[in-house]
Order: sequence, then structure tokens, then C-alpha cells
Amino acid sequence: MRSLDATGATSVITGAASGMGAQIARQLAARGARIALIDRNADGLAAVAAGLPGTGHTIHTVDLTDDAAVVAIASEIAASHRHVQTLITCAGSSMLGNLDQLTMEEMRWLMDINLWGTVNITQALLPALRRSPTAHITHLVSVYGLAAPAGRIPYAMSKYAVRGFTEALRHELAGSSVTVGAIYPAGVKTGIILHGRYAASIDPAIAQRAAAAQAKMYHTDPADAAATIVDATLKRRTRTMVGREARLVDVLTRVSPRHYWQIMRRPLREAIDTTTPL
Repeated sequence: MRSLDATGATSVITGAASGMGAQIARQLAARGARIALIDRNADGLAAVAAGLPGTGHTIHTVDLTDDAAVVAIASEIAASHRHVQTLITCAGSSMLGNLDQLTMEEMRWLMDINLWGTVNITQALLPALRRSPTAHITHLVSVYGLAAPAGRIPYAMSKYAVRGFTEALRHELAGSSVTVGAIYPAGVKTGIILHGRYAASIDPAIAQRAAAAQAKMYHTDPADAAATIVDATLKRRTRTMVGREARLVDVLTRVSPRHYWQIMRRPLREAIDTTTPL
């Protein structure tokens, strides 16, 4: 499969105001790409765009769960960028809490962001991607799209769904000019767990303890993760693990799909504990 040349082509990146999205934008811009940055955080987008090398970058402030707004943004990007070559979906959030601590509204909120936001922007930009001679869609899934831990039901549901969407879309577009790949990051030192939501019924101090325990397990630098994601995108890979933990979980769930939680439970025990009083 022919690799992509980023020079002069446009990469659309969601969740681009911070974290891995911002790092990916910087690295692709350094390779000569024009970047269309998408996020809800207008100030963050402006700050990232101001530091990008090159010219022709655009910023687009939008809530990806707003169907009409996403369609409008896709038209805006297509009008500003003639050669939309890649879409990389990094936007997402997290949710802490056991099932009996969560409300349906809280779980739907996360599913709307992580799944439907991803589906929304992909569907809206697919016509522009089809117009390129070759194009690639990269969806950031998660290691929790391979293994479903206790205490993370909404997040695991959303990421398994993104995985299913990505694989089905890859099969649907087989033989076309657009290829599709999934990225499975684990242990990347971003603020997603510390800045994500937790069930309103949980004591905030207990939720912060669990989030801090999870954050301590993150070892991969966002810039290193971004380099892997950029390389996978330009080489149009279908399945990429990011971080040592992701590779271990991938092997574990293949070798022991029924019993992997028995091995994962102990190292995650503090990170999934949202009930023990302080």
C-alpha cells in the first residue's frame, strides 16, 4: 500500500487544542501538512495554531455532538482545503464510576462524545476524503477497546463501539481510495483522566484518588505517542498499538480472552476503586 506524503496536503485533527491532538498537529505541520484543527476549546485551538510551522492552517470551534454544526464545519473545511488527505479523531473524554453509581444521562453523555462525535465528523468529511487520490482515516480507540476493566463501563462501551465502527468502515471502504486505521493507546501522559468526569454520586475526593492512581500508570510521553500515530497514519496502517502497556494487553486478550481480567485487576485495583472511603 502506497504511503502518504503530508507535504501540501491537509490533515483534519479533532481534539486538537491539547494532548495528543495538539502534538499530532505539530508533527504533521513540521512535515509540511496544512492542518485543520477542531475542538470545542477556541482559546486552546488558537494557541496551538499560533505555534504551528507553515501556513494555511485553519481552526474550527465546534461541538462534535451537534450534527448541524459538524456538517457546516465539514463544508467550511472542504471550501478552505482542496486536498483533505487524512482525518485523525482524537477528541474524547472519560467517566469514572461503577454502574450503580452512574446515571443514564452520564453514560449517554460519554457515548455522545466518544462514539457519536467520531461517527459524526467521519461521515461529514468522507466526501472530501473521497475526492483525494489517496486518503486515510485514523480513529484513536483505546486499550480499553481491547480489554474492558471494572469501573470504566461507559468508557469501555464507547471505545469498543469506536473499534467496531472503525473496522466496519474499513471493510465498507475496501477497494476505494480511502483506508481506515485504529490506534490503541495506553499509558499516555495526557490530562484525560484527571480532567474527565466522574459520577455525580461519588465523593469528589475519592474520584480524584482513583484518577490519580490511574494517571500514575501512564508512562508514554504524548510527543512519542504522536510520532507513532503520525507514522501509522501516513503509512495507512490498519491497527497500531501505542505504548508498552497496549502491546501487553493486546497479547493478553488474545491469549486469554476469558480470563484477562484476573491478571489486570490487581494493578488497576486503586484506579477502579470509587467506593472505599478516604
